[in-house]
Amino acid sequence: MKSHITKTCVALSAAFMLAACSQETDKASTKENSSNKLSGELTIYTAIEEELIPQYLESFEKEYPNIDLNIVRDSTGIITAKLLAEGKNTEADVVWGTAASSLLALDKKDMLEGYTPKDSEKILPQYKDSSQPEKWVGNTAFMTGVIVNTKELEKKGLDIPKTYEDLLKPEYKGLIVMPHPASSGTGFLTVSAWLQMMGEEKGWAYMDQLHKNVGTYTHSGSKPTKLAAAGEYPIGISLVYTGVKQKEEGAPIEVILPEEGLGWEVEANALIKKENHESDELAKVFLDWAITDDVMKKYYEANGFSTMKNNFEKLANFPDVADKMYVNNDFTWAAESRNSILEKWENKYGKKAEPKE
Repeated sequence: MKSHITKTCVALSAAFMLAACSQETDKASTKENSSNKLSGELTIYTAIEEELIPQYLESFEKEYPNIDLNIVRDSTGIITAKLLAEGKNTEADVVWGTAASSLLALDKKDMLEGYTPKDSEKILPQYKDSSQPEKWVGNTAFMTGVIVNTKELEKKGLDIPKTYEDLLKPEYKGLIVMPHPASSGTGFLTVSAWLQMMGEEKGWAYMDQLHKNVGTYTHSGSKPTKLAAAGEYPIGISLVYTGVKQKEEGAPIEVILPEEGLGWEVEANALIKKENHESDELAKVFLDWAITDDVMKKYYEANGFSTMKNNFEKLANFPDVADKMYVNNDFTWAAESRNSILEKWENKYGKKAEPKE
């Protein structure tokens, strides 16, 4: 901020220099004083990857040093189930970085308060609630790819799968791992995408065949990538983000974007409806901050995607996901169908789920 003010003042004519500098300084001082005066505690439920949370929060903590954040972090499925179980008695003030379809499920239970964050207009319409005030606003998107351990497949003399259909080949029996859709948002968005892409009848038939090749279903969206990187299962259906990070760390893996398209979800924020409104001011400040340019750039750097028009520098190691994301992804259908999908999925395939920790 100081550097910006200095450049602005130098560019002004001499006649207005002192007045302009004084006004800018006063504005910065007023904003800083206002930020410093805000204090209290805020409870935030999030499904953002654990290692990213401190990176994202750096600017918030600098600007609002007297607001204590109580971060409750888990996978999307578990966070969603926790919120639905707690209902109106939840301790959460804000949901930050959780699947939009999950937030729609919360809204159906009248758990969300409408609030349109400052500068929300920069978020593209398809990545935020269409009602006013908005019930949810998206930061970025997360999507699934196929993560393969190239060395392990080479040892077995197997080709790298390029499509979802390839995953049904009998030679991959027992070699695939994917997330459980009830406990993992990554798992649910993948199942939801298959049912939408293929149609429900063909989608369930596809999963019946895939199930024969699956070794286990994990309770974490990123775990299949880690298992693939370790060679425990050479093929993982998992977060593209985690695959990219594991490859950057030297794992012998490739991130495959299936030709049929990628399942994906908006990672979004929302204000929890409370009878006691004491935390509302702090919650709204947090939701304003959550889509500021600084943190939006960090979301992009982590996920290779932004919900706003931008000129962010293309990431060298991140595949071009935007053109691969399934175009007709219907979050409302996913939210409304969630319970029936999960019940049917559990009955069909749940016996292969890994034990819960």
